[in-house]
Formats: sequence, structure tokens, C-alpha cells
Amino acid sequence: MSSTAGKVIRCRAAVAWEAGKPLVIEEVEVAPPQAMEVRIKIVFTSLCHTDVYFWEAKGQTPVFPRIFGHEAGGIVESVGEGVTDLAPGDHVLPVFTGECKECAHCKSEESNMCNLLRINTDRGVMLHDGKSRFSINGKPIYHFVGTSTFSEYTVVHVGCLAKINPLAPLDKVCVLSCGISTGLGATLNVAKPPKGSTVAVFGLGAVGLAAAEGARIAGASRIIGVDLISSRFEEAKKFGVTEFVNPKEHNKPAQEVLAEMTDGGVDRSIECTGNVDAMISAFECVHDGWGVAVLVGVPHKDAVFKTHPINLLNERTLKGTFFGNYKPRSDLPSVVEMYMNKELELEKFITHTVPFSEINKAFEYMLSAKGLRCIIRMDE
Repeated sequence: MSSTAGKVIRCRAAVAWEAGKPLVIEEVEVAPPQAMEVRIKIVFTSLCHTDVYFWEAKGQTPVFPRIFGHEAGGIVESVGEGVTDLAPGDHVLPVFTGECKECAHCKSEESNMCNLLRINTDRGVMLHDGKSRFSINGKPIYHFVGTSTFSEYTVVHVGCLAKINPLAPLDKVCVLSCGISTGLGATLNVAKPPKGSTVAVFGLGAVGLAAAEGARIAGASRIIGVDLISSRFEEAKKFGVTEFVNPKEHNKPAQEVLAEMTDGGVDRSIECTGNVDAMISAFECVHDGWGVAVLVGVPHKDAVFKTHPINLLNERTLKGTFFGNYKPRSDLPSVVEMYMNKELELEKFITHTVPFSEINKAFEYMLSAKGLRCIIRMDE
């Protein structure tokens, strides 16, 4: 065990004291891990749009003060009671959802939606005792989706940690903790485009480009990007996108444009925007008889999906996915190996790197749409 095992660790963390205000680097106390928990040293973390969304606290329950962050790579510092498959020194990716390996979902080969550890954005404490492991002067600082990686040390449930190849560079594979795996898995695990097929990707942000990367890996012959920002096409070419459609530039629905381009419809489509109109277009643009549409984006809580039932009766398939259907502990190590074997290219997703002391710059990059992923270097 490490020399700090069982002791409180004092370290730096970027604390969000209130919604929309710059994060403040504070000295926090991080308690030892309790039963089925692991304390890890974060080496690199990344900023995802989900962090920004909940930091802005628009439309959800605000929980402050809070330590955000959920895409990261770290090293196990100590483990709590009952943890047997991780040890100090192991390299891990913390994940916003988990895999208890005991519930019906975890035992099913068809699901990754763990009953115990499924994402909960409102909970700011640990499951074991309903308390936070972070504090400042005795006052709790709340967790975010069970990870809170904007801290030099954090405590995570063992079921939300994927043990990975220690040779994998954490400054690259840390982006696999959320968005990149979500898009990649949506294509490879759910849409499953046959080699030579035609794929449409709606939304060319990080998740959409990861979906396109999956189509490239699968051997799709045509990858059509659909986005309202035409300037994104140039960047998207790096991820295999061969053609581009901006719905605003046409006087007919995007699904009709795509059907005309592809002799009746694309073989597969992946929707990565969360806009319900894009979701409908993504479903209605797939070819009858064999077309499959996969919804990835999270819609507004009041959104309603409407389409004519004949679209389903004509043998189009509509699917949803959560975290690309990857089981975090079982499947993420193999995604890391895809990168190590040069099958998956992660460098092109990373546009900026900043030191931890300048973490607010990462938010500026995200808000100004100047980058896909900004890596935050913890050790300055």
C-alpha cells in the first residue's frame, strides 16, 4: 500500500462555487476510500461539454460547491475494503457510469446500463455512506457523476474504474472516458455498418466525429456529415467524412436530400446532436429494408419524437445507445488497445493542452467552439 493509504490527502482542486463563475483552485482535503471505493491520483483530465452544461446549471438541479470533471486518466493511490481487482499503481480511466457486475444489466450481454452505478447527475455524494470525500475546513464539496476529476486526487467507486494498459499514454487515452467512446461505440457496437456501406453522421462535434471515426474503422465507403456549421466539414475530413450536408442550404428536409444522394437512403445513420428534428431526419434518411438509425444525443426533457409508423413497418430500425454500449470495466481496456495498435487515432481529437492552474482557459476554448478536446495537465 502507498504511504498515504488511510490518511487524508491535501491537494489542489478546481472548485465551482456557483453556476457559471470561473473555477477556483483551492486546497481540499480528500478522505480515504471507504468500502468498494478507490482513491486515485489524476494525471491528465479533459473538459467535456457535459461539464460545461452542468457548470452553467441551465435546466437542471444546481449542486454547488462542486468539483466537476469526468474524462481523465489516473493512477490508483489506495483502495478501500472489498476492492480486489485494483491495487496501488494500476492505471485507470474513471467513467461517469459503472459496471457492478452483479445486476441484471451487467449480467446481460445486451446492456451496459448498470442498476447500481448508472449516471446520476444530481447526486453529489458517495453511495457507501451518502457523504462527500472532499472538504474544505470541514465543509463538504460535492462530487460530480461519481468522478470529480478536476482534482489532483479523487475517490471513485471501483465499478466506475477501467483498469488499462500501463503503457498507454494517459494524456491521450483519457478522452476515452466519455465522449469519444460514446460516438465510437454508437457506430461500432450499435449501428454496425457493413464494409462498403454508406453512413450519415448528424452533428460534427467530438461525439459525432468519433462516430465518423468508427465508420472509417468499419470500412464505410461514404461517410456523410450533416451539420449546421459548414466550416466543420474541413476538420471532419480527418475523421473519414467524405461528403457534407448543411440542412440550412437546402429547401427540403435533410432526409430527402440524403435519400437523393444515396439512391433511397443511407445504410446507417448516427445522430449526435440531441435536437429532436435531427433525430427524426436521422431515422427517416435510412434506407427501407435494412437501414439502421442510432440516436446518441440527449434531447430536451419535453421533446417528442414523431414519425409515421410506416417508416418502421418498411423495415427501418431505430436504436438508442448509452455510452456507446460499452461496459466500462469489461470493454474500455480493449478500446485503449485499439489506440495502442494504431487502429484508433486519438491525437486528432485533441486541440489544446493547458496546465491545471489555467483550467478556466479550457472552458473558454469550449465555449468559443475553438476545440474538440482540451487536455488539462495536472502535474505542472
